[in-house]
Amino acid sequence: MEVENKKVGFLAIILTIGLGIAGLFIWLFSELAEEVLENELRKFDNRIIDFFESIKTPTLDGIYFLITEMGSVWFLTSLSVLVVLWLWFKVKDKWGVFFFIIAMGGNGALNWILKQVYERGRPSINEAIDAIGFSFPSGHSMGSLVFYGFIFYLVVRSAQKKSMKIMAFIFLGTLILLIGMSRIYLGAHFPSDVIAGFLAGTVWLILCLLALEWIQWQSHNQVPPVRALRKLLISNYKSLKQKHERR
Repeated sequence: MEVENKKVGFLAIILTIGLGIAGLFIWLFSELAEEVLENELRKFDNRIIDFFESIKTPTLDGIYFLITEMGSVWFLTSLSVLVVLWLWFKVKDKWGVFFFIIAMGGNGALNWILKQVYERGRPSINEAIDAIGFSFPSGHSMGSLVFYGFIFYLVVRSAQKKSMKIMAFIFLGTLILLIGMSRIYLGAHFPSDVIAGFLAGTVWLILCLLALEWIQWQSHNQVPPVRALRKLLISNYKSLKQKHERR
């Protein structure tokens, strides 16, 4: 019973923290979007764009072009197919496959909807770097955060050594940031577009992972999560009541 209570308590903490972070990032996104609509971020965007303009070189152009492709639709779609096949045939994780598809598919749909809502023009139009359509939020930034973030989640859930998990966090986190920077460097997005993409991507990824954890917990435990949480609360209440009566 004690072990079960600890598991339920841990699940409750994870859900609370996850939803709290998601709520915070939704608020940050809404504040950023409001500033964009009111054109209050022009100086902020221009300063960062000017910095990237000042460091442009042919070598960096080539490097950032390769980096930006690692967050493109065709590249992430190709890798997603491989991830789905690996989860289905190697890991045999049907729920992992389901929520990975939901995460990636929903990300694309959500990004498209947000672009239509805010209708922000791009700094420049360049089909060679997938810089067409509306700009806010950045699809590359949002998609790369959801995809590589989900990959990191899978690494954390695996039996890999702690050192490997730390290395994966550093590598994937750096890659996500570089993809966002590449969109600014190449003139495809304003810096605020990239930040918005990271915020929206984080919210969507957290919600998908929380749903996956909930389903995984429910499928591995006989007691439904809601009932288990209720039992834990009742147990804690009775324990506190008994301590109070003893005083």
